[in-house]
Amino acid sequence: MTKPLEHKHVIIRAEVLNPPTNENIAIKHVQTLIDRIGMKVLIGPFAKYVEMAGNRGLTVAAIIETSHVVLHAWDEQEPGLLQLDVYTCGAFDPRTVFEWVEEYYNPIKMEYKYLDREHALVPAKLPAQQEKHRFTTKEIVDAMDTILSR
Repeated sequence: MTKPLEHKHVIIRAEVLNPPTNENIAIKHVQTLIDRIGMKVLIGPFAKYVEMAGNRGLTVAAIIETSHVVLHAWDEQEPGLLQLDVYTCGAFDPRTVFEWVEEYYNPIKMEYKYLDREHALVPAKLPAQQEKHRFTTKEIVDAMDTILSR
């Protein structure tokens, strides 16, 4: 019997003393995280350092069998800023991710949001589901008369 999908998502924002700057090392770190949460890589991890002033930093992305892991880090400011996104359709303990951030990047502040993307979501009202107002011919004629009489 196939295990049901779980749709879990942890988003982390951390101010770090040791932001990643080396593409190859960061790839190894993300691979370690993927292994620790028990996931399987399909493609990646890939990394690219961006030199653009004001946005200088590193991005690492991996597509895992059950979704993705993406890390963004900016190193121009002190402390550096790390944003991490781990989304999977399999079970994992978010504390494993927090410990991984602590091990590699020396955070001085870390905040997170843990989302259950399967339960307790707020329904969106789609345009096709919104109530449409139906005007009568008389209402349209009266409105046009009002506009034209101005």
